[in-house]
Amino acid sequence: MSDIKEQLYALCITYVRTRMHAAEQAIAEAQQSANNDTKSSAGDKYETGREMAQQETNRNLSQLNEANKLMVALQQISAVGKAVTAEAGSLVTTNNGAFYIAISAGSLQLNGMHYFAVSPASPIGMQLKGKSAGDKFALNGKNYVIEAVS
Repeated sequence: MSDIKEQLYALCITYVRTRMHAAEQAIAEAQQSANNDTKSSAGDKYETGREMAQQETNRNLSQLNEANKLMVALQQISAVGKAVTAEAGSLVTTNNGAFYIAISAGSLQLNGMHYFAVSPASPIGMQLKGKSAGDKFALNGKNYVIEAVS
């Protein structure tokens, strides 16, 4: 089970790195666009183009900042060891799916199985936290039974 957690951790790292790379590329493209925009006889067009490029850069800087926060959160998680109760870094199997408590990365596929990477601060993450095998809870009209925690 620890091997699965390590692989899920690696998938989360890849997810964050992909987001960081996409944001960095978009920032570079927006800056390139602003640099290539030359003053024309329609002066307002130049200023509007530069402002739009700046807004795009700011939006992508915000996305890069969020991805950096996700990376920091991941670095605080141990991908090895076995947990008795659900906590950050735990893999929790329920009757309604398997959840890896780390970051909100959505559905991850590994060895033909689907796992949901969820943040400890998400509604499902908060419900799972501190629970152990055999515990039950309800969320959004669904009843969950925890089958295993590792």
